[in-house]
Amino acid sequence: MDRAKNFRRWTLAAYIGAIDQGTSSTRFIVFDRSGSVVSLAQKEHEQIYPNPGWVEHSPDEIWRSTQEVIAKAMRKMRLRPSDLAAIGITNQRETTVVWDRKTGKPLANALVWQDTRVADYVSEFSKSGGQNRFRSKTGLPLTTYFSGLKIRWILENIDGARAMADSGDALFGNIDTFLVWQLTGGPNGGVHITDVTNASRTQLMNLETLSWDKELLDSFGIPAAMLPTIRSSSETYGVAREKSINDVPISGILGDQQAALVGQTCFDSGEAKNTYGTGCFLLMNTGTQKVDSKSGLLTTVAYKLGDQPAHYALEGSIAITGALVQWVRDNLGLIKQSSEIESLARTVNDNGGVYFVPAFSGLYAPYWNDSARGVITGLTRYANKGHIARAALEATAFQTRDVLEAIEKDSGIKLDVLRTDGGMVDDDLLMQFQSDILDRPVVRPRTKDATTALGAAYAAGLAVGYFADLNDLRANWAVDRTWKPNLVNGKRDEMYSLWKRAVNRSFDWVS
Repeated sequence: MDRAKNFRRWTLAAYIGAIDQGTSSTRFIVFDRSGSVVSLAQKEHEQIYPNPGWVEHSPDEIWRSTQEVIAKAMRKMRLRPSDLAAIGITNQRETTVVWDRKTGKPLANALVWQDTRVADYVSEFSKSGGQNRFRSKTGLPLTTYFSGLKIRWILENIDGARAMADSGDALFGNIDTFLVWQLTGGPNGGVHITDVTNASRTQLMNLETLSWDKELLDSFGIPAAMLPTIRSSSETYGVAREKSINDVPISGILGDQQAALVGQTCFDSGEAKNTYGTGCFLLMNTGTQKVDSKSGLLTTVAYKLGDQPAHYALEGSIAITGALVQWVRDNLGLIKQSSEIESLARTVNDNGGVYFVPAFSGLYAPYWNDSARGVITGLTRYANKGHIARAALEATAFQTRDVLEAIEKDSGIKLDVLRTDGGMVDDDLLMQFQSDILDRPVVRPRTKDATTALGAAYAAGLAVGYFADLNDLRANWAVDRTWKPNLVNGKRDEMYSLWKRAVNRSFDWVS
């Protein structure tokens, strides 16, 4: 598009779009200037479990779902491409795709962030320099979580992958990169890029230089030719070639948790949010200076808007929260729908002494124990399914307290209030217990279940002038509900002490 055409689109378009590609589903959401949802379409995709600890997605299925939800959301409100100023993308981070540059076909299923098959690599690399040997450059410990070792596994275990990577015919990307490449033409000129937030989750980018680090690439055995170009989180990368959004600029990318931080307008140092989804992710903005963690947290890029300096964040990542509710539904059959867990938990007055540590993929922050496994402790014949349900919900709140204490210790900042978002924040019992166990208010914003997509829309809108500045975005944020603590200190301390004992029981289960 020429500059005049761009200007007409940005000034006349009524809406902004966002692709939200998550762990369990893909959504396309259209927002207006106030941040209100105008149209939404969503589709779940298959969770593939080939072996214990292995978690995969089909990139082809995700791409088809993305096309379908875009078309459906546009059709629902009879929108044309010219109605959109731009599109942002937010995505499940660390999930690793390697595909053929010439055909667009994946060389293997995507390895999901929860996948633990690279545990042997973690042990191998940790023998020389320990688990934190790359932390000074990347802000990340050695663990199964990040993309770098997942790329290595594909190169070493998929026939022909190494040769294709060396020749430049195999491309790597997290889901954001794969979707941008497909949307902008795929094999016919698709743009191969990522943004700094997603790059910071590969364990291959230097946090200081915001570029791929040769020493890290050499250590992991990953050819630079397969990596995308690193760009800011808010700039125009290319235009879409899909019929329903043809010629719309793609101008914002943020990893899902950084997108939620932006969607919650946490632009000042010390502001934080917690997203309750498949996992839980608490991020605090630390400003333009990175803060190295000594308490088991991740140092990551929060966002980079255009040519402005990057902002950093401390992050506490929890692997299993909403996924535990799904497990109670699908594996135990205690509920038929995830939303029923609150009602089941309310059939009892407390957890009956039951504590549930959902270390299904090991434990993430602040423990980083890949060999931990899930445990349920405190069982007696008194315990029933209501206690199990309540313990499952409380596990999310306890894990959040673990992370919050670590963030406050590293940052030296005590949070006055916790901003929340994500699918689980509709659970009033959980939110009240979260406030109780933290001993501070918990706030749910007006836009509570589309905050991640809203952050991506904000990044895209800023890039094209749809939003003027950060004050435009702050003006959109509003409180829906606040919970205040209602638990005596003695009971709070007792419950948290028992939780910590249960966590210790889960450690090092796998030798």
